[in-house]
Amino acid sequence: MVNITNKVNSLRKAIAQAVVSVSQQETIEAIKNRQVPKGDVFEFSRAAGLLAIKKTSDLIPDCHPLPVEFANITYTIDGFNIIIEVEVHTIYKTGVEVEAMHGASLTALTMYDMLKPIDKEIEISHIKLLNKKGGKSDYSDRLNKQLLCAVVVCSDSVAAQEKKDSAGKAIMQILQHHGLQTNYYGVIPDEFSLIQEKVLQLSEENYNLVLITGGTGLSPRDVTPEAITPLLDRAIPGIMEAARSYGQQRTPYAMLSRGVAGFIKNTLVITLPGSTRGAEETMQALFPYVLHIFKVAEGMRHD
Repeated sequence: MVNITNKVNSLRKAIAQAVVSVSQQETIEAIKNRQVPKGDVFEFSRAAGLLAIKKTSDLIPDCHPLPVEFANITYTIDGFNIIIEVEVHTIYKTGVEVEAMHGASLTALTMYDMLKPIDKEIEISHIKLLNKKGGKSDYSDRLNKQLLCAVVVCSDSVAAQEKKDSAGKAIMQILQHHGLQTNYYGVIPDEFSLIQEKVLQLSEENYNLVLITGGTGLSPRDVTPEAITPLLDRAIPGIMEAARSYGQQRTPYAMLSRGVAGFIKNTLVITLPGSTRGAEETMQALFPYVLHIFKVAEGMRHD
């Protein structure tokens, strides 16, 4: 199965369709009047479809088990066609497209089984996905301009060349994955004044996004939050709340991160842990969703 542990839970919806075609008006009338010998076609097939939705991962090997939090099956009769629509919702890391299509398929097959004694020319067709929502693709804002991005590594050992940087490089790789270029990359020691000087310089140079890795923990040299907080014109606590919530699902130590985020003039500054894993997980928690900030800013300037 595909690894989805790095994904973020979000509301996901899918609507699928199947069409059952009969060959005579008598079959349609028997369905409407509940005169099919095997029983109420709509109710029996609806029950089968709901079971199919919930059992999808048991039957399709690469599908992940997930919580089905809403399912609905509706029917429309159009001439000799019975159009089945199946809608499924979840709040999870992966979508419900296959669940919806599986539900539509089994609903149609149940109809076929119930109707074949009275109509030998039944066909099932057009099993397809009509619509899906949710997931990372729905939150990937296309910006009208390329952002100026900076990655700053705060580390005494990396600055002294005693250790190679991996956290900063990991951040740049994730930025690149989201179509963002790193226009500045630099390493500085964990010094309060140097952190402030560098961030203010990048803000004055009109960088849109500054990502600082390191110095957000609890060791005596971890001073990044103290250096950045008084510089912020507008703090955005929810950014780091989201990152810590994401991290907490993976390690209890995430509660010890003291990262902060907010704007210095028009520059969004986000502080990330210094460990490679912590930096990667914070990026996974925030991107591409945090880029919506710049889409909002574009709209405000346009207005």
